Amino acid sequence: MSPMELSQNEESELAVESLGEKIELIIQKMPPSQVTLVEIMDIIGNDGLLLLTIFLSLIFLVPVSIPGVSTVFGSAILLVGVTRLFGRKLWLPEKIGKRTLSSDKLKDGFTKALKWFHRLEKVSKPHRFPSLVSSKMLAIVNNLAFILAAILLMMPFGLIPFSNTIPAVALIFLAIGMMQKDGISVLLGHLSNVAAIAYFSFLIVGGGWSIGQIFN
Repeated sequence: MSPMELSQNEESELAVESLGEKIELIIQKMPPSQVTLVEIMDIIGNDGLLLLTIFLSLIFLVPVSIPGVSTVFGSAILLVGVTRLFGRKLWLPEKIGKRTLSSDKLKDGFTKALKWFHRLEKVSKPHRFPSLVSSKMLAIVNNLAFILAAILLMMPFGLIPFSNTIPAVALIFLAIGMMQKDGISVLLGHLSNVAAIAYFSFLIVGGGWSIGQIFN
């Protein structure tokens, strides 16, 4: 079987599975030792940038420590958001696209996160309140919220519990909602962004107050 036929078969498999099953299939197809973002995109194929976002966000649902993941995945998700906002083709800088990461650690993290993703997935229903995702103005608002969530994901609070998780949940809800035209999921994504901003504000204010108390 030629590489082109193999790629077409993989895309066909991804096209017929549910979101959770697609994620499981992508995990199974990851290289055994190391993987790059370009290779992950090749595995996902033409199934969509939103599915790529869901997959890359999944790793942040559980507390895993993989150096460089937040920077690489967060940058890629940010570029996906900008791409969607301006209707352009996704372009990745070579430094981000070809940065190698441990497949074993990623597979372990993705597998652990799947149970949480399945719970989030159950919240969504296709074509529910589609008015929240159908108009051009709301599409711009939703894509801006998507970009905001990607920026929050990249904030330098990686060692603090839930600092990556809350923006990742926002990205997953926004991506699922836009894929399935589910306005409620999109709304939950916006609320998760608000929660992330509130949490980060608490960390910044609380940290400043603690430093002030130490010097006093």
